[in-house]
Amino acid sequence: MEKNVGDTDALVRIVAGAVAGLTSLGILVDMVPGPEIASPVLGVIAVVLLATGYFGTCGLYSVLGIDTSE
Repeated sequence: MEKNVGDTDALVRIVAGAVAGLTSLGILVDMVPGPEIASPVLGVIAVVLLATGYFGTCGLYSVLGIDTSE
């Protein structure tokens, strides 16, 4: 797949993924209030955001024809 995630977009994704991951872990160990089902959901979201930010490719962007790398 071609790179379709720009530098700013990637940075936002990585920061958002880190926040989602830390929140997921916080819920898991009862440091952050929230329903327990939110922990794995946030964990999956965190992994997706971190991966798309790191690799610079987003499958949904490809389907929608969006390219922020220019």
